[in-house]
Amino acid sequence: MKYIADLHIHSKYSRATSPQMDLEGLAHWAKLKGIDVVATGDFTHPAWVAELKKKLKPAEDGFYEYNGVRFILSVEISSIYSKGGKVRKIHNLVFAPSLEIVEKINFELNKIGNLTADGRPILGLDAEKLAEIVFNISKYCVIVPAHAWTPWFSIFGSKSGFDTIEECFGKYSKYIFAIETGLSSDPAMNWRLSMLDNISLISCSDAHSPSKLGREVCVFETELSYNAMFSAIRHKNPSKFLFTVEFFPEEGKYHYDGHRDCQIRWTPKETKAHNKLCSVCGRPVTVGVMHRVDDLADRSDGFRPATAIPFKSMIPLQEIIAESKGRGVGTKAVQEAYHSAVQKLRTEFKILLETSADELRAALLPEIADGIIKVREGKVSIAPGYDGEFGKIKIFSEPHPASSASGGLGTSLHFMERGI
Repeated sequence: MKYIADLHIHSKYSRATSPQMDLEGLAHWAKLKGIDVVATGDFTHPAWVAELKKKLKPAEDGFYEYNGVRFILSVEISSIYSKGGKVRKIHNLVFAPSLEIVEKINFELNKIGNLTADGRPILGLDAEKLAEIVFNISKYCVIVPAHAWTPWFSIFGSKSGFDTIEECFGKYSKYIFAIETGLSSDPAMNWRLSMLDNISLISCSDAHSPSKLGREVCVFETELSYNAMFSAIRHKNPSKFLFTVEFFPEEGKYHYDGHRDCQIRWTPKETKAHNKLCSVCGRPVTVGVMHRVDDLADRSDGFRPATAIPFKSMIPLQEIIAESKGRGVGTKAVQEAYHSAVQKLRTEFKILLETSADELRAALLPEIADGIIKVREGKVSIAPGYDGEFGKIKIFSEPHPASSASGGLGTSLHFMERGI
């Protein structure tokens, strides 16, 4: 069976999340998007676990079901600790095959820190020790370093990360078979590191509101089960782990270096020329993902390993509609156009990935159909994100002639071309 999975989200019990990040909201938006398997997130939070126990029904091996959508038990753990003479801040995704195993993990982690304060608990727990706890409870648990390149909270982050998986996880590194690339990097950037050749690259939304589900996803063709899905990831089987759908990495909020407060946005070359010091305030700039990849890479840009899983770069449908109309994503016009499109053409991912150009033009407004086609062809320009600021997309050089709205993104920005 071919299916789409989003393996990193947060519930309403995490900080800065929508109250609609409950099972009802997640299932509703998963159906609109065309996502078949969704992570629960936050399984360490007692109130969320109680809700999961009450509402989820056991489905296929390791999967649960709610309102026709499959769920997989997950949590993101924030570990803050000292190692190697440096403060480390690492986020890891933990997956468990059953609620019974979740209870055992929570029993052990509750001894270490407060699990009720946040759906993404902050623990003074070495990532290697976390792995020891989790894998001793069940060999079927999976740990995946989250958004692996984010400067502040990731395994390879420029501010508090490590240079290798082995440095981080020690003797348990052999059990780490995947990393999450995050919104600010894509597989092609990660292919530059030979040390990741045997590591699978997964992509997920890290959604904090239900409409953000599916910003990035993995596409599989396996039987519906926990073990089958993770086996496809572990073995990088291209007939079963088909591809990932990615943000254009420039759209991620840590792609370039810079200082948001000073409006300094630099390429790695510019940052190095300034000795990593902001030309406005003189303080160190936030070194972004592109720079950090470049520091650790041992291959030139464009290298593709023989075992690479393919990917497709895409922009969420609501953003395409918003840019084609010159309106904000949250406006009534954009939301109405989005729901109309999904009603006509089944799901967002059907529209973005599968519906023919002729079908798009027959069913949708001309500016929306043209926007989708341009994105598929990689004909977009993006002012890269930096220091916590998302990148700004430009699909049309001028407002689409079929749109009655004027404006769009400011022309004062310097955009860079990015192809698929």
